Amino acid sequence: MSGQIGFWGVQDRLSQLSEQGDPLEKLAATVDFEMFRAELFKAVRPGIRSKGGRPPFDPVLKFKMLVLQALNGLSLEQTEFLVKDRLSWMRFCGLGPGDNVPDANTLWDFREALIAADALEALFARLDRAITEASYLPMSGQIIDATLVSAPRQRNTDDEKAKIKAGESAQEIWTDEPFKARQKDTDARWTVKFSKAKPAEDDQKQQIDIAIPTFGYKNHISIDRRHGVIRTPLVTDAAAHDGARLREGLIDPDNTASDVWADSAYRSAENERFLEKAGKTSRIHRRKPKGKPIPARTRKAKAAKSVVRSCVEHVFARQNGPIGMAIRTIGMARAKATITLANMADNMNRWRWLNSRTASA
Repeated sequence: MSGQIGFWGVQDRLSQLSEQGDPLEKLAATVDFEMFRAELFKAVRPGIRSKGGRPPFDPVLKFKMLVLQALNGLSLEQTEFLVKDRLSWMRFCGLGPGDNVPDANTLWDFREALIAADALEALFARLDRAITEASYLPMSGQIIDATLVSAPRQRNTDDEKAKIKAGESAQEIWTDEPFKARQKDTDARWTVKFSKAKPAEDDQKQQIDIAIPTFGYKNHISIDRRHGVIRTPLVTDAAAHDGARLREGLIDPDNTASDVWADSAYRSAENERFLEKAGKTSRIHRRKPKGKPIPARTRKAKAAKSVVRSCVEHVFARQNGPIGMAIRTIGMARAKATITLANMADNMNRWRWLNSRTASA
């Protein structure tokens, strides 16, 4: 029977993790989470505690756990378990094996407080300011795109769907079933995503379109071309048209270059006039003429633009691949919180990668 692990045994194990390149240790060295303390205290507003009772958990600790959740696409229960289970996660949170860990309910209440105080936008802006101050300025133009984020599917009747589209709340639709109303998401929407697939016959080179119905929300982002950092995010329901969102705050005025890249969904006369008025240069893809082949000149320009525009897909590949981002909650406010935290976590990881590249140069 092995003896109980001691203090030095834990330290030796942590040293081994450091030697193997613990990414969370590097992330903690890159991002000073104390910079969020002021905004977190504004949102949480801890009151004066009466004598006795357990002191409240540090808001920075709880925020770190929400970042871990966003980095790994976990539920709050899984996050609580893994912070208790993994030494590297404990160290990232500033905890030891014997320290108390906030449970899932505590994290839920903390996130609800951030949502109620509308603090997540301020936290995102504080992180962006820190990245900029670290010499990673928004420069070389910006790339705009959006991705779908699935939410729990709803099973509603045609009459209920009509009421939802008319703007009625869940409490108004299911007045006699309050518990059912609490589980109904009237903010998310259905949309159809088209994907390319090869036909069954391998000798055919053409591709066919596959329509994939998706229920949920949409994450619109603008990244800077030079560093690939998300600078301006926007969250809508899944049915919102991409092109119209360009005029709703996605353009970053602080980017040092005027070029704006986006796919053909953003191409419209209104957007072109908007960009020209804002002093931006449109690099948006042109649409294929209906019933006609793409002209050689347009095809060549489109290929050159795609080389730049494809960089934004790397962000979505991380969020939809390793993270597997999905909405587990009900309503726009909580969906926006989940997506904003995922965007913040991606920026933190990107900052860590940029620092490692600079150090190795």
